Amino acid sequence: MEDYNKDYFWEIYLRDNPLTKDDQNDCIAEVKTGPKTLTTEDSANEIKRTGSELKKATILSVVQQDSDILLEALLNGNSVITDLFQITPRVQGNFANSEAPFDANIHKLAFDVVPTKKLREALKHVKVINLGAKGDVTHIGIVIDTLTDLTDGTITPNDDIRVEGSRIRVSGDAPEVGVYFVPEDGKAPIKVTRKLTQNDPKQLLVRVPALPDGKYTLRIVTQYSNSTQLLKEPRTIEYKRPLVVGNIDDDDRPVIE
Repeated sequence: MEDYNKDYFWEIYLRDNPLTKDDQNDCIAEVKTGPKTLTTEDSANEIKRTGSELKKATILSVVQQDSDILLEALLNGNSVITDLFQITPRVQGNFANSEAPFDANIHKLAFDVVPTKKLREALKHVKVINLGAKGDVTHIGIVIDTLTDLTDGTITPNDDIRVEGSRIRVSGDAPEVGVYFVPEDGKAPIKVTRKLTQNDPKQLLVRVPALPDGKYTLRIVTQYSNSTQLLKEPRTIEYKRPLVVGNIDDDDRPVIE
């Protein structure tokens, strides 16, 4: 920063607070970042732009050496302090007693990052602009039958489909959480009971039950929130195109736009 006395601006979106189940209206802020993330290359370019006589390659070399020195210190369990923040090693997870060993399945190596006085003082010049509620980006983008590699909506019972989208991971303890095939004829939804082979925020691998011929809507019910906390109430996500089991007339086949 060239001038700590000028004003800076953070734009924020507000979204539901997953920690307060008794309050359905309170929100937490999410800072709108980007569209670009600063890299060491960008820093080197800025150093050159502001008048450094060093060659860019020299600047990058020095920056890399500094990063390597800090990394070595952190891996040795030391704290690191810079002009902007202090980093302290930490082990997450509980130990059964004072003699219990470290268990990688339970414990996690992490770091605490604390801003320095310089950074805290600089934050006083940041103004906040509220952009309102954040739009819901959760969706199912495409369903692929892994047996045939088709994406036209046809699926194969007792085989897998790959579901791609955003924030579709199936998480939460609510009884309705899960993956469902909802029959078009109005019968009860059929819940997938087999454990998901893959369960990530952007991709699921789901074993299709022994469904009778017909059309179905793929439904995902989840409390996943793309943060460390689950949603207070489950969210329902449905695929916009019908899924088809068995032979159907061409006029009934889902149209790929």
